[in-house]
Amino acid sequence: MSQESFFAKQEDSFSSFHNLFQHLGCLHHLHTQLVLDAFRQRQEKLLAPLREGRLQQPSAHDWWEYLTDFGQRNLLFWDTLRQRGDNTLAHERAGYPLLLKFKHEVLIDGRSLPHPVNYSLLRILPNPDQQIDDSRPPVIIIDPRGGHGAGIGGFKPDSEVGESLRAGHPTYFIAFSHAPEPGQTLLDIGEAEAYFIEQVRTRHLTTGKPVVIGNCQAGWALMGLAAARPELPGLVIINGAPLSYWAGVNGRNPMRYTGGLLGGAWMTRLGSDLGNGRFDGVWLVSNFESLDPANTYWSKYYNLFSQVDSEATRFLDFERWWGSPTLINSEEIENIVDDLFIGNRLAGSFRRRSGGIDLKRIEAPVVVFCSYGDNITPPQQALNWIADVYPSDLALRVAGRTIVYLRHASIGHLGIFVSGQVARREHRQLLGAIDAIQALPAGLFELVIDEQPGVSETGCVEYLVHFEPRRITDISCDEDDCDDEREFALVERASELNNTLYDWFVRPWMRRIISEPMAELIRKAHPFRQQQVAWSSLNPALWWLASSAEQVRTNRTPVAGNNPLLAWQALFSDLVETQLDTYRDTRDAVQEMAFHAFYGGLSTLTGGQRLQDSQNRIRLQDKVVVERLQEALPHGGRLEAVARILFLLERYSNKISKERIEYLIQQSRALVQQFAIDPLLLRDTIRLQSLLVFAHPEESLSTLPHLLPDTESRQRVLNRVVQLVPELRTAQGVVGEFWRDLHSLLDQPPPGFALPALTFAGQETPALPSPQAVRPEPASATAASPEAPESVTPEASPATTENLASSAPITPEPVSVPAAELEIPAPEPEPEPEPELEPTDTAASTVPQDDALQTTGDGLSSEPTGKTTRTTVRKSSPATPRKRTGKNPGKGNKGN
Repeated sequence: MSQESFFAKQEDSFSSFHNLFQHLGCLHHLHTQLVLDAFRQRQEKLLAPLREGRLQQPSAHDWWEYLTDFGQRNLLFWDTLRQRGDNTLAHERAGYPLLLKFKHEVLIDGRSLPHPVNYSLLRILPNPDQQIDDSRPPVIIIDPRGGHGAGIGGFKPDSEVGESLRAGHPTYFIAFSHAPEPGQTLLDIGEAEAYFIEQVRTRHLTTGKPVVIGNCQAGWALMGLAAARPELPGLVIINGAPLSYWAGVNGRNPMRYTGGLLGGAWMTRLGSDLGNGRFDGVWLVSNFESLDPANTYWSKYYNLFSQVDSEATRFLDFERWWGSPTLINSEEIENIVDDLFIGNRLAGSFRRRSGGIDLKRIEAPVVVFCSYGDNITPPQQALNWIADVYPSDLALRVAGRTIVYLRHASIGHLGIFVSGQVARREHRQLLGAIDAIQALPAGLFELVIDEQPGVSETGCVEYLVHFEPRRITDISCDEDDCDDEREFALVERASELNNTLYDWFVRPWMRRIISEPMAELIRKAHPFRQQQVAWSSLNPALWWLASSAEQVRTNRTPVAGNNPLLAWQALFSDLVETQLDTYRDTRDAVQEMAFHAFYGGLSTLTGGQRLQDSQNRIRLQDKVVVERLQEALPHGGRLEAVARILFLLERYSNKISKERIEYLIQQSRALVQQFAIDPLLLRDTIRLQSLLVFAHPEESLSTLPHLLPDTESRQRVLNRVVQLVPELRTAQGVVGEFWRDLHSLLDQPPPGFALPALTFAGQETPALPSPQAVRPEPASATAASPEAPESVTPEASPATTENLASSAPITPEPVSVPAAELEIPAPEPEPEPEPELEPTDTAASTVPQDDALQTTGDGLSSEPTGKTTRTTVRKSSPATPRKRTGKNPGKGNKGN
C-alpha cells in the first residue's frame, strides 16, 4: 500500500468517526429539544386550570356530594373490571368465538382445505332494512392477525363491515380462529386467501373484481398476495400496514429500534420454544402497550372511572377483543420477524435485497391509509415502499400503476380500524370513491376529504372527496435519512448470527424441556392474563362486589358537573399522565441514542460505506424512455387528440373531484357503446397520452395540429371536449385562457365567450406553456430531438423500462379520462350532433428499436423479433398550421 493510500484510508476512517460523533450530537440536541418542548406543553396544560380560575375552594356541600359520587364510582369501576375478567374467562370457555357484531354464515372453512389453516371465509348477512346492490363489486375484509383477538374489522356497528353494508356492497370477511393448524405456514395462508377471493369472484362474475381490504398485518400480507396473484383483486386497500419497517423519523418512531436493541429475532425463537412450537400473541400485545405507558396504566382506566356510567359498555367490548390474544405457529412468526421487521425485505429496492416478492407485479390500484398519530405504523413505514419500488414518477406511470394514499392527522394505530368516527368519515368515503379510484390514470394521488359547509337534511355531516396529483418526493420527508439503512442492515446481520447461535446451542434442549402442559402454564402465568383472572369472580375476596355494585346502580347519585372538586380530580390525572409521558419520552430518547451509538459504531468499525447514489443511473435509464416517448408525439388521430387535450387541461388544476371522474366514466362508457371502440384500445390510448403529457408537456401541445390535419376533425375534437367538460363554455382564469389559445393553435374560431382571463389570488399557474407560445414543429424535427426535456426528472428503475406493454394491467372495463376540476358549476350540456370519433387506421412497419420500449399511436407495445421489432405506427399526415398573427398572450414554460 502506498503512503498516499494509507493516509487516505486513515482520513476516511477519521471522517467516519467524526460523522458518527456529529450524528450522535445532533440526536442528543434533537431529543433534548423534544423532551423540553413536550414538558413545556404539558406544564402549560397543567397550569391552564389555575390561570382560568377553575381551581376553586370547594364548600362542605361540594365535598359531601363529591365523596358520595366518588365512592359509588369506585364500586362501579371495580365491578367493571370484574366483568372484564369474567368476560375473558367466558370467552375462553366458549372456544374464543369470533367477535363480529354482524350476522354471518361460513362459506369455506380453511381447515377443510388440502393445506389446513385456521382461516375461514364468511358472508356477512345484511339487516332486513339494508339493501344489497348486486351490481356493485363485492368487498372482502381480511382480519389482521397480529397477536390480538379476531374480529377487529367488524366488532362494532361503525366499522369497515358496517360501512360496506351501508354502501350496498356484497360483503365478505376472512377471519381466523384462536389457534393455528399444526404445520400451518404463511404460504398456506396465502393460498387459502387466494382461494377465498377466487370463490367470491365466482359468485359475482358480472360486477368486476372484488375490492380487498387488509388491516395492519393483513395489509402487508395482502400486498404479497396481490403481487403473487395480480389477477385476483380489483382494488387493494391497506390500512396501517408496515411495508417499509426501517423507515421513520428520528425522535418520533422508536419502535423500529426494538429488534436491534434486543439483538435481533432470536427472542422470537425463544418465545416459540416456550410455547412448545406456538408463539403466544400476548407478547405482541404487551409490546404494543409498552409504547404508551400513560394510556396503558392510567388514561384508559381513568376514562372509565370518570365516566363509568356511560363508558363501561364500550370498555368491556374493547377489552373482550383486546384481552384474548391468539397463538401463532413458530414458522409463521419467525418468517414475519426475519423478513419484515428485521430484514425489511417485503418491498425491497435497488439498495437492498428483496424477499422474493415483486410489488411491481401488482396490477390493481392500491389505496394506502395511514396516520401521523400512529406510533406503530407511521406514514413513512406505510408509504416509503412506493419510493423503493418506483424510484421516479415516470417509472410509476410507465408501469401503468395507480397508487392513492390518505393520511389522518392524529388517530392512533387501533383507531384506524376500530374508531367509529374514522369509519364514518374515512372508510365511508373510501368505499364511496371506489369507481373514481379505479378510473384514475397511472400515477400517485392523495385522497383529500373536506367537510361540506352546512348540515344535510339527515343531520349528518357531509363530505366532499377529491384527488390531488402528487409526486414521489411529496411522500418523502427531508427528515428521512436513508443512511440509517446501513445500521439496520447491521441489525439484520447481527440477527442472523444470533439466530444461528440460538439454533445451535439453545433450541435443541429447549424443545426437549418444554412440553405442552408446561407451555400452557407459562401462557396462563403471563401478567397480562393474570391481571384479568385475579380480578374476576374466581377471586373469593370479591364475593360482595357484584351485589354492592347493583345496589349502587339503583341508588346512583352522580356529582354535579360544576363541582370544583372535579377540576382538582382532572388536575391530578393530568399530573400522573404527564409523569408517565415524560418517562416514555426519556426512555425512547435513550433507546434511540443507544441504537445509533452501538450500530453506528459497528458500521464505522466494519467499514460501512454510505449507500451509493443511484440517481445518475436512474436518470440515464429514464432518459431512454423519454426519448422513445418523443417519437410517438406526432402520431394519432381524433381519439388521441381528445385524450391529450383532457390531460393538458388536468395540468391546470391541483385537484380532481370524485364527481368529475364519475361524470367522465358515464361519458366514456357512452362513447364506447356508441362508436364500438375497443376498451383495450381506449385504455392504451389514454395511457400513452398521459405519459406524453407528463414527459413532454410542451411538445404534446405543439404537435396537436399533426394529429388533426383538417379543419373538420379539429372542430369535432373541440366539440367532443366541450361535451366531456361542459364547464369550458363558461370557464375563465387560466383554464379559459388555455381554451381560447387552443382554438387559436388549431386555427379555429374562438369559443363563444369573451370573459377576461383571471388568475385568482393564491392560485398557482402550472408550468404549462400557452399554445400561442409554442409553435408546432415538423414531425421529423420533433422525433429527431435527442434531448429529454428539462422539466422531466427521470428516475426509473431498470425493471420499469423493460417491456412496458406487459406491465400494464389488462382490465375489460372501460377506462375513463380524467379532467381538471374546474370550480364552476356544470351546466346541462346542449344537444349537439354526435361527431364521429374513432381511432385512425394503422399500418405495420419494421423499425429497429430496443426491446425496452416501443411507442405506437395506440399505446405501448413490444413484439421483439430479433434485432428488429414489429411496431405499430399510425398513418398520419402532419399538416403545418397556418401562420397566425396577433399578440402572444404568454410565454412557454417547461414543467411537469
